Amino acid sequence: MRGTRPKRRVAALGSAGALVTATLIAGAVAAPTANASAGSGPGQDREARGAAIAADRAAAAGIDWQDCPADWNLAKPIQCGYVTVPLDYAKPYGRQIKLAVDRIGNTGTKDERQGALIYNPGGPGGSGLRFPARVTSKNPIWANAAKAYDFVGFDPRGVGRSTPISCVDPQEFVKAPKMDPVPDSEADKLAQRKLAREYAEGCEERSGWMLPHMTTPNTARDLDVIRAALGEKKLNYLGVSYGTYLGAVYGTLFPGHVRRMVVDSVVNPSREKIWYQANLDQDVAFEGRWKDWQDWVAKNDATYHLGDTRAEVQQQWLKLRATAKKSPIGGVVGPAELISFFQGAPYYDSSWAPVASVFSKYVAGDTQALVDAAAPDLSDTAGNAASENGNAVYTAVECADAKWPTSWRKWDRDNTRLHQEYPFLTWANAWMNLPCATWPVKQQTPLNVKTGKGLPPVLIVQSERDAATPYEGAVELHQRFKGSRLITEKDAGSHGVTGLTNPCVNTRVDAYLLTGKLDGADVTCAPHATPKP
Repeated sequence: MRGTRPKRRVAALGSAGALVTATLIAGAVAAPTANASAGSGPGQDREARGAAIAADRAAAAGIDWQDCPADWNLAKPIQCGYVTVPLDYAKPYGRQIKLAVDRIGNTGTKDERQGALIYNPGGPGGSGLRFPARVTSKNPIWANAAKAYDFVGFDPRGVGRSTPISCVDPQEFVKAPKMDPVPDSEADKLAQRKLAREYAEGCEERSGWMLPHMTTPNTARDLDVIRAALGEKKLNYLGVSYGTYLGAVYGTLFPGHVRRMVVDSVVNPSREKIWYQANLDQDVAFEGRWKDWQDWVAKNDATYHLGDTRAEVQQQWLKLRATAKKSPIGGVVGPAELISFFQGAPYYDSSWAPVASVFSKYVAGDTQALVDAAAPDLSDTAGNAASENGNAVYTAVECADAKWPTSWRKWDRDNTRLHQEYPFLTWANAWMNLPCATWPVKQQTPLNVKTGKGLPPVLIVQSERDAATPYEGAVELHQRFKGSRLITEKDAGSHGVTGLTNPCVNTRVDAYLLTGKLDGADVTCAPHATPKP
């Protein structure tokens, strides 16, 4: 299950697609040589050399900045360009692919400028190109950092405006209703297994040439090439959700290239967790946050009329689910589509009120609000293509990064057991990831994330009850990156803490980005304001 906020989250998969949906002057500066010590074996040494060659090449070429193409919807003064990287870093002179990048210059003086701040929103499969819009929209949380830094976004390999991948026709992908993710029988499981296998085959058919190279270490190498193309000697980086794992891998491969790094809502970087176990851990955390939301809805019963206890709100949910299973609402919203829409609430506090409001309207007799919110819009071809592409990249990266269980008995046993206590997301998440069991290309061994020579202190930010990236992930990375500091937002669970208004967090992120200073010890912050109904 991804950790960004896409327009529609996807978790029930198949060849027919999915919809359990639910986020500077580039001079020729010589690039530092890649640090090969983090890897092991001749393959990684070759890739380290390839990354250094590609970075040198990019530093010499720079980026040809232009006004952004109209259909990118990025208004001036944001500028866009491309960086060329090797498909395979072991063959730096072989086939090349393009990465789309954009930037906005720092808002302060020339003397205040501290370089470029590069952003990744997560996924895998999320686009970072909206990042400079935090400056044009005058987002107050980022105003201080924007004085010092050019804000730089990019589409990772496979994503969007970069060289993209695809696994299925986008219009087929979003069609609804999908099968109910919760199986009633062995026949249901067999049907879902067939869809997952067909999805993996579709990925190979449509994008097979890129699949072996769709890994987090390669994206980290790409990040280093972008750094060099920007004319930056060292990287300033902000990564959220999966972007934290990208940052952890970058910090391991290129410890001496990091200047400042903020990681927010942390993927557990342990080799044992990437990625099969991480998804199972997520199912447990989602159930907890789902209950937090139900408690809030019950407390605001005067607004929503869905029950004044968690148990009553849950009954309304089960009733809605049963109705949609028997006969999809509006002909298109079944249980799969409901999970896609409702999982926004455990993800983000900003979804608490909108999701509760749609639910409340439905119970009061207005079904159209639910159809509008949860059904696909087949006329939105651009949005549907982005949704399909995001899911393709998510699948390709997670399947290639690590070896997944190939035994259906293991998947069945683990998910059946978890579903008994954590039913909200477990089976939907299982089907979303099942293509990895029959993935058509070689699966790698995850990198051992650790502190290398020259790695500066990293700032880690995490909410205590995060559903998408459970808290233990932040603790694990904190232990692995020596000298790092952990800010915990207590009694909170929204995914992506640095974008929320919480002065205890915001002032510390600013201080670190502007001065490099961290507190002498880890910090616990009170939660940000609870959403208003």
